[in-house]
Amino acid sequence: MGQRATPRPLRSHQPLLEAAPHLRVDYIESTNLSRWLATSATLPMAIVSFGSPVPASVSCPVITLDLPQLGNRSDLEVWTSDQPVTVHRTHEFSAAASGEILAGTLQLEEEPGAGLQATTERAYRRLLHHVQELGYPYLWRIWNFFPGINEDEHGLERYRQFCVGRHQALAGTLQGFPGSLPAGTAVGTRSGPLQLYVLAGTQPAIHLGNPRQVHAYEYPEHYGPCSPSFARATLLQSDIHAQLFISGTASVVGHESRHMGLPETQTLETIDNLRALLAHADELSGTTRGHQPPRGRYKVYVRQPDHLEAIQQALNIPLFASSRIVYLQGDLCRRELLIEIEGVVTTD
Repeated sequence: MGQRATPRPLRSHQPLLEAAPHLRVDYIESTNLSRWLATSATLPMAIVSFGSPVPASVSCPVITLDLPQLGNRSDLEVWTSDQPVTVHRTHEFSAAASGEILAGTLQLEEEPGAGLQATTERAYRRLLHHVQELGYPYLWRIWNFFPGINEDEHGLERYRQFCVGRHQALAGTLQGFPGSLPAGTAVGTRSGPLQLYVLAGTQPAIHLGNPRQVHAYEYPEHYGPCSPSFARATLLQSDIHAQLFISGTASVVGHESRHMGLPETQTLETIDNLRALLAHADELSGTTRGHQPPRGRYKVYVRQPDHLEAIQQALNIPLFASSRIVYLQGDLCRRELLIEIEGVVTTD
């Protein structure tokens, strides 16, 4: 049997969080949600739907995305806490707070003629205002969803417009920028507004780079007017527990895309990036994992559904043996990328 992952004593310069043990994510079949919530020892903080209905009786924030789930599944992503939960709502923002943790969502329609850049900047400024006003100023993890991510608009790809708007909002208002940037994902939906989903805290977390990749916020200028504003991962930890939020990770080495047109080979390169990131996080947190695979919850974004089988075969390895994977059809930040993987890995 593999050795259980054991966190060693944390280094003195690393922030300790009481919140880390209390946040959990599960993938629950939509028809089982009500029964699962009724019997769970935890309380819901947010639910992410990929098209499946969510009961109106659910009081926590709900994010509904036009991202088809592949593999004949209809799972919901359910974030919960084992501490009391308080819900806050405005006309554009809803959030659930539990101790040191906040889970919030903000969506903003693109006004005619405004462009995605201006919409993104406005959305991020409002998001920062809301989380700071509620007392959760430290960004831990952000997901970004919007349609037409690879389309050109006003002479610039929409993803690059999004990056400019996000940078303009964060560079002047986020303390410690860019070192305080959180883990992030940006995926193209089939339809809908700009939708942001954030995990934030009362205390700072540790934001990581990947040894195999250039920091996204240090990309060369030919990737757009502003580099993408996110870290490769964010680490939360207490004295007995570590939780790693892995950003959307793809077949990128250094800053260059690899293996054009080859979904299986892109998947293998992505796995190498994940291994490097997990090893780096283990080193920082002092975790001794032995031969025990990490326990994770992963989302795999697949650009073309007919690549699903090859990607699933490539992911059928011991690294994911103790994990749950959800496959979604979505467009990615670079036209040549065919697969992207994000995840939450927990050690306790």
